[in-house]
Amino acid sequence: MITIHRNNQIFGPYTLDNLKIYIEEGKILMNDVAQEQTDSKLSTAGNIIRKYKIKICIKNNGNIFNQIKSLGFQLVFPKFQFIKGDLLKDDKLIYLACIGLAPAFLIRFTFSSYFTFYAIALYFSILWAIFFKNLFATSQVTSKKTIVIFFLSQLSALILVNLQSVPPFSVFYAFTDSNLIIVRITGFIFGVGVLEEIIKAIPLYFLVRKAKEPIIPQTLVYYGLMSGIGFGVFEGVQYQTTINTSLEYNEAFFMNIARLTSLPFLHAIWCGITGYFISFRNLYPLNGNGLLFLSIGIPAVLHGTYDVFGWSIFGLIVTVISVFLLVFYLKKAKDYQSHLIKI
Repeated sequence: MITIHRNNQIFGPYTLDNLKIYIEEGKILMNDVAQEQTDSKLSTAGNIIRKYKIKICIKNNGNIFNQIKSLGFQLVFPKFQFIKGDLLKDDKLIYLACIGLAPAFLIRFTFSSYFTFYAIALYFSILWAIFFKNLFATSQVTSKKTIVIFFLSQLSALILVNLQSVPPFSVFYAFTDSNLIIVRITGFIFGVGVLEEIIKAIPLYFLVRKAKEPIIPQTLVYYGLMSGIGFGVFEGVQYQTTINTSLEYNEAFFMNIARLTSLPFLHAIWCGITGYFISFRNLYPLNGNGLLFLSIGIPAVLHGTYDVFGWSIFGLIVTVISVFLLVFYLKKAKDYQSHLIKI
């Protein structure tokens, strides 16, 4: 005798002949969990059938059309659900449609213009925002502040990025063309890294000054990530519509993809580190100058060093270190808080 286990229920026991009939009628499936009363181990109905060399001939409901008809056309076209609007109330459907179809609609209705680059960049930014929110968001995080931080970062970049042509940034930026590696690193750290990390940090300082309660490190890390993404969108669109257009096809394709994915992510990680130290600067003002230095200095060094080595092995190592540092900081946040309290 054989029992069938399905959905936490036990059916049977059945004889081998009954089991054969029910399988052929489709009432029992070959991969249903089954157990012989003489065996303590669980198996499947199919294994038991094969064990006793029983031949199975599964019946059908006629030709293809009859089989579909017997299931009901609602299976193919759920007219009732469309009429009732049930599907439009399904959050999963809405998310699936928006995420899957948004690029096609954005390309169609922005007419392959500058706005297309910006719209697609915004699309990827939303995906990053959803990802970061699931990982880092706290009860202090609000959608309104997230949106403000995101666009304020772009506004800061639009206004301040030209400072790269003004001393002292211009002096260091000139070093980026040097053949000496140490000079180039210095140029990228102080001529690029420091300026861009300051630009990304401005929305965070604005947020902290306007806050009505102390902001915990994880919250400001999240907002730092969003400020970095905002800057990455601005920079990415500028590169895609200018420098990347003069590149060879394969390189242009690669760099356009990078400007939508990895590079905004790196800007986010570096600004997340900035947010981490800014939060401590706000919580412990006695250590303000040191924490201010760290909030810009650490991401600027990572940023500038990466810019020098790019996609080389060493450059990729810098990206890994950047991510590990942010994760390490967050894991050790309570320890650092205790240390600062003692100071």
